[in-house]
Amino acid sequence: MPLLMFDVLEGRSEAETKTMLDAAHRAVLTAFKVPARDRYQIVHENKAYQMVIQDTGLGIERTEKVVVLRVFTSPRSPEQKALFLTELCRELHEHCGILPSDVMVSFINNDRSDWSFGNGVAQYLTGEL
Repeated sequence: MPLLMFDVLEGRSEAETKTMLDAAHRAVLTAFKVPARDRYQIVHENKAYQMVIQDTGLGIERTEKVVVLRVFTSPRSPEQKALFLTELCRELHEHCGILPSDVMVSFINNDRSDWSFGNGVAQYLTGEL
């Protein structure tokens, strides 16, 4: 049930965006072992002046392919998070030409009771999921 919210610079084609989302979903499947249809992804396109993504003094160079990803999820182990980061960067580089230096990720943890998948119902609380 991770919800992935991508911020990117405007200008990617529909095909490039779909490839990026597919690559990220494969990383989710590998790292978090969720069902294949457990897929929630949103892309926000931004003008260049709307994104300032520096490097916290690490010397990381960014390009126009920069991706900032927020992962809303129930708590995951440090090992799962590390595997996700590795797989995400590998998938994005291999399939999209996005360098690992252009990938910034933040995990936002929440509880299963914080989710409703529709119909005004918290399905984890009702036992539907």
